[in-house]
Amino acid sequence: METSDVIILGGGLIGLTLALALDRHGISTQVIDTADLKAALSPAFDGRVSAIASASMKMLDAIGLGGPLKADGCPINRIRVTEGLLAVALDFDAAEGADGESDGDPLGHMVENRMLRGALLEGAEKAPHMTLHAPARAAAIERDGFRVQVTLADGRLLSAPLLIVAEGRNSPTREAAGIKVARWKYDHNAIVTVIDHERSHENTAFEIFYQTGPFAILPVNGPANDGTRSAIVWSVPASLAKAVTDLPARALVAEIEKRMGGMLGAVRLAAPAWTYPLGFHHAAQLTSQRLVLVGDAAHGIHPIAGQGLNLGFRDVAALTEVLVEGARLGLDLGDPQLLNRYQRWRGLDTMMVAGTTDVLTRLFGLPGKPMRTIRALGLAALERIAPLKARFMAEARGEAGDMPKLLRGELV
Repeated sequence: METSDVIILGGGLIGLTLALALDRHGISTQVIDTADLKAALSPAFDGRVSAIASASMKMLDAIGLGGPLKADGCPINRIRVTEGLLAVALDFDAAEGADGESDGDPLGHMVENRMLRGALLEGAEKAPHMTLHAPARAAAIERDGFRVQVTLADGRLLSAPLLIVAEGRNSPTREAAGIKVARWKYDHNAIVTVIDHERSHENTAFEIFYQTGPFAILPVNGPANDGTRSAIVWSVPASLAKAVTDLPARALVAEIEKRMGGMLGAVRLAAPAWTYPLGFHHAAQLTSQRLVLVGDAAHGIHPIAGQGLNLGFRDVAALTEVLVEGARLGLDLGDPQLLNRYQRWRGLDTMMVAGTTDVLTRLFGLPGKPMRTIRALGLAALERIAPLKARFMAEARGEAGDMPKLLRGELV
């Protein structure tokens, strides 16, 4: 039987980040994933990128991953939010800082998912307290008052005081544990692709709200590294998603240029377009007997504010702090009181972010010229009210609320 301090189900972006954060503090982990994780490192660029908020990047710095990610990623120095192509806008500028003063950090970085996976797997190979079982399948899981035991499909037995579930939104382990989930689908799909454009994005992310759904233009690094490549995340009615992705390249470019209003000049596709359905889910509780949910296993939100992955990183930082401090006190890492601290810390924050995102999604989807005018006036007012704007900027940076030490760039 192989023993460790914790077992993590799921070796995706959140599961591996958590394992490396715990490893950095001397807590041993065994990570199980059904996929061949190295197969996801194909050199073909598939267009999938993630926005990593500045606080999340500080955590990645602290656990030794930030350097290569910042080198490969594109800094976001400005976020511009508009109602359609109206001139009235809400601007977040890194030079201002959330408190009116700048610390020199960008608001975040756009990082290709393949690069993030590569950095995580490279870190896993060097991690002295981490064992990665992939591809492997958990055939049976037993939890009692004393331990967790996982039987792999090949017959190996793993044991630990705590099971951490990072399997994603359709987690079978969460379902087997009887944890209820509030969920619904939006009548929209996201269209994702990458474009090259004539003029530089100048490290600016654009969020343009149309009644048919938000349209985001996110700065990424291209081969020339001259600011002429961006990722597109475009929300369209679900009934139209397949028709949009099936458009010939020239027709798809014309639709994208129409929504961009020529702001970055002529456009051409740099990657295929693909689509996925949009939905919301939130677990009623984050813990059970010797079990903890993190990342998409616990919550999933609309990409309207680019906070999905960062919400998972906040789970990682908080759970790492709870477990490291518990280990230093000699506590059982599956102790209910220890897990309750994580539940209290993350439960309210995840609900607030998820709820706010859902409200924004519905508000900006309301039809009619009067609603469009009201939204434009609201953005203009927010631009002028400094304390409120600072609060929103702090949220964008991931620096709001009771921040774990890792999100401040400090080890626990």
